[in-house]
Amino acid sequence: MAIKFLIDTNVFLEILLNQEKKELCKLYLNNKFETYNSFVNDVLFKIEVLSIQKINYSEITNIANQFKLDFDDAYQVKVAENRNLTIATLDKDFEKVSHFYKIDFIR
Repeated sequence: MAIKFLIDTNVFLEILLNQEKKELCKLYLNNKFETYNSFVNDVLFKIEVLSIQKINYSEITNIANQFKLDFDDAYQVKVAENRNLTIATLDKDFEKVSHFYKIDFIR
Protein backbone atom coordinates (compact mmCIF):
# COMPACT_ATOMS: atom_id res chain seq x y z
CA MET A 1 0.00 0.00 0.00
CA ALA A 2 1.39 3.39 -0.98
CA ILE A 3 2.03 5.98 1.72
CA LYS A 4 -0.38 8.88 1.55
CA PHE A 5 0.61 12.32 2.84
CA LEU A 6 -1.22 15.23 4.36
CA ILE A 7 0.92 18.18 3.34
CA ASP A 8 0.91 20.87 6.01
CA THR A 9 -0.36 24.19 4.69
CA ASN A 10 2.89 25.88 5.68
CA VAL A 11 4.70 23.91 2.96
CA PHE A 12 2.54 25.48 0.26
CA LEU A 13 2.56 28.90 1.91
CA GLU A 14 6.36 28.84 2.02
CA ILE A 15 6.34 28.52 -1.78
CA LEU A 16 3.43 30.81 -2.51
CA LEU A 17 4.74 33.58 -0.23
CA ASN A 18 8.31 33.25 -1.52
CA GLN A 19 9.71 32.64 1.95
CA GLU A 20 13.09 31.45 3.18
CA LYS A 21 12.54 27.70 2.71
CA LYS A 22 10.73 28.00 -0.64
CA GLU A 23 13.32 26.01 -2.60
CA LEU A 24 13.49 23.28 0.04
CA CYS A 25 9.71 22.86 -0.12
CA LYS A 26 9.71 22.80 -3.90
CA LEU A 27 12.45 20.15 -3.86
CA TYR A 28 10.50 18.08 -1.33
CA LEU A 29 7.34 18.23 -3.41
CA ASN A 30 9.22 17.43 -6.61
CA ASN A 31 10.87 14.42 -4.97
CA LYS A 32 7.68 13.11 -3.40
CA PHE A 33 5.09 13.97 -5.98
CA GLU A 34 5.21 13.79 -9.72
CA THR A 35 2.25 16.16 -9.85
CA TYR A 36 4.04 19.17 -8.39
CA ASN A 37 3.88 21.10 -11.67
CA SER A 38 0.20 20.30 -11.85
CA PHE A 39 -0.20 21.79 -8.38
CA VAL A 40 1.34 25.03 -9.52
CA ASN A 41 -0.80 25.17 -12.65
CA ASP A 42 -4.14 24.01 -11.34
CA VAL A 43 -4.01 23.87 -7.56
CA LEU A 44 -7.75 23.84 -7.06
CA PHE A 45 -8.16 20.64 -9.04
CA LYS A 46 -5.41 18.76 -7.22
CA ILE A 47 -6.17 19.50 -3.57
CA GLU A 48 -8.90 17.87 -1.56
CA VAL A 49 -10.16 19.74 1.47
CA LEU A 50 -10.37 17.30 4.36
CA SER A 51 -12.38 17.60 7.52
CA ILE A 52 -13.53 15.47 10.39
CA GLN A 53 -16.96 14.57 11.67
CA LYS A 54 -18.43 16.88 14.30
CA ILE A 55 -18.34 14.11 16.87
CA ASN A 56 -14.51 14.12 16.69
CA TYR A 57 -14.06 17.82 17.44
CA SER A 58 -13.76 17.23 21.19
CA GLU A 59 -10.77 15.01 20.46
CA ILE A 60 -8.94 17.98 18.93
CA THR A 61 -8.79 19.75 22.29
CA ASN A 62 -7.61 16.51 23.91
CA ILE A 63 -4.76 16.26 21.40
CA ALA A 64 -3.94 19.95 21.80
CA ASN A 65 -3.79 19.66 25.59
CA GLN A 66 -1.96 16.34 25.69
CA PHE A 67 0.79 17.41 23.28
CA LYS A 68 0.77 21.19 23.88
CA LEU A 69 -0.22 21.95 20.26
CA ASP A 70 -2.22 24.87 18.97
CA PHE A 71 -5.68 24.17 17.56
CA ASP A 72 -4.75 24.05 13.87
CA ASP A 73 -1.89 21.58 14.46
CA ALA A 74 -4.11 19.38 16.64
CA TYR A 75 -6.80 19.53 13.95
CA GLN A 76 -4.32 18.33 11.31
CA VAL A 77 -3.23 15.48 13.59
CA LYS A 78 -6.85 14.39 13.97
CA VAL A 79 -7.56 14.60 10.23
CA ALA A 80 -4.40 12.62 9.46
CA GLU A 81 -5.29 10.03 12.09
CA ASN A 82 -8.84 9.61 10.77
CA ARG A 83 -7.67 9.31 7.15
CA ASN A 84 -4.52 7.27 7.88
CA LEU A 85 -2.30 9.98 6.38
CA THR A 86 1.26 11.07 7.05
CA ILE A 87 1.65 14.78 7.85
CA ALA A 88 4.34 16.47 5.73
CA THR A 89 5.49 19.64 7.45
CA LEU A 90 8.18 22.17 8.29
CA ASP A 91 6.58 22.80 11.68
CA LYS A 92 8.78 21.60 14.55
CA ASP A 93 5.76 21.49 16.86
CA PHE A 94 4.86 18.16 15.27
CA GLU A 95 7.97 16.65 16.87
CA LYS A 96 5.82 16.47 20.01
CA VAL A 97 3.59 13.87 18.34
CA SER A 98 6.06 12.13 16.03
CA HIS A 99 6.21 9.02 18.24
CA PHE A 100 2.44 8.60 18.08
CA TYR A 101 1.50 9.81 14.58
CA LYS A 102 3.12 9.59 11.15
CA ILE A 103 5.07 12.79 10.46
CA ASP A 104 7.41 13.48 7.54
CA PHE A 105 9.58 16.49 8.34
CA ILE A 106 10.84 18.52 5.40
CA ARG A 107 14.44 19.35 6.21
